[in-house]
Amino acid sequence: MESKFKLPTETIELPSKGLLYPEGHPLASGTIEMKYMTAREEDILTNQNYIRQGTVIDKLLQSLIVSDVPYDDILIGDKNAIMIAARILSYGKDYDFAFENAMQTVDLSSFSNKEIDESIYTRGENDFELTLPHTDNVITFKLLTHGDEKKIDQEIKGLQKINKDNITEATTRLKYIITSINGSREKKDIREFVDYGLLARDARAIREEYNRVSPDIDLKFNYVDSQGVEQEATLPIGVTFFWPEL
Repeated sequence: MESKFKLPTETIELPSKGLLYPEGHPLASGTIEMKYMTAREEDILTNQNYIRQGTVIDKLLQSLIVSDVPYDDILIGDKNAIMIAARILSYGKDYDFAFENAMQTVDLSSFSNKEIDESIYTRGENDFELTLPHTDNVITFKLLTHGDEKKIDQEIKGLQKINKDNITEATTRLKYIITSINGSREKKDIREFVDYGLLARDARAIREEYNRVSPDIDLKFNYVDSQGVEQEATLPIGVTFFWPEL
């Protein structure tokens, strides 16, 4: 239901610049509109069912996004930027958290979107080709969306119900990332290739290329360890990212 009260909003620039969304898609503009958090969103943050299900942050972001966009279509890198923007709009740019047995403070507004080489993208297409360096197999792959991540999580949980010792996260993720193998887009061929024909060295090459072409927000920060040496790490994000008192 649309609120009769006027709430402030901000336009957020997406790391992808909208280049990977089809023409006419609401995210093809490269921006998304978000509102500031209200008491209603704080209710979402404390919802124990959402917390247990691991969906609390997604429920929060869906409530804060004003633009009419299919949430499942959002690329993971864009979602990361939306999450940082939501935290800044809700509780400010300073984020205090425990890390490596010490309290750290970072300025969230200092994080910036990765520089991307727009020439490697074909507007409206989320599809990339890679010749695997150790076997010369040719694959195409896509960048994952929130909807893809949901399917991956559901498949992994289903497999663990059958065998709790069955650890398949890496291969399951690759089965969703790879969209063709040597010209075949049959899911059966892709899954068979990942299970029986993909060398570990080539799997690493896929992950490296995926990270190279993936638009995202750079969440690296520097801290001083217990030995007084400056180190680099990735910002930890959980429920308390939005509400430390939780």
